[in-house]
Amino acid sequence: MSTTAIVVTAVAAFMAGFSGASIFFKAKFTVEPLAEYGVPRAWWNWLGAAKAAGAVGLLVGYAIPAIGIAAAIGLVLYFLGAVITVLRAKAYAHAAFPLVYMAPAVAVLALAA
Repeated sequence: MSTTAIVVTAVAAFMAGFSGASIFFKAKFTVEPLAEYGVPRAWWNWLGAAKAAGAVGLLVGYAIPAIGIAAAIGLVLYFLGAVITVLRAKAYAHAAFPLVYMAPAVAVLALAA
């Protein structure tokens, strides 16, 4: 694994972990948009857990690359779903935010190829 791949993976894991933690700690900048988009409150902890699992999976990928790749794919799919949710809520100005979190996961996949 190259130094670039190590750094990008760490950045992706940090960003996904931060995003998951912001749901768990009910950070205003995260939960207000979720409510605005119509995401049921009962889903919030599951969504946070998915992001946290993706972050952990990326870090495990240092030792077991297949798990890191699977985690990156899962995060890309998660954030694609987030983009769709934002667009369906007609909050077009917010569509860039999930893309910012998805970009490092895409980079992990590109560097793994």
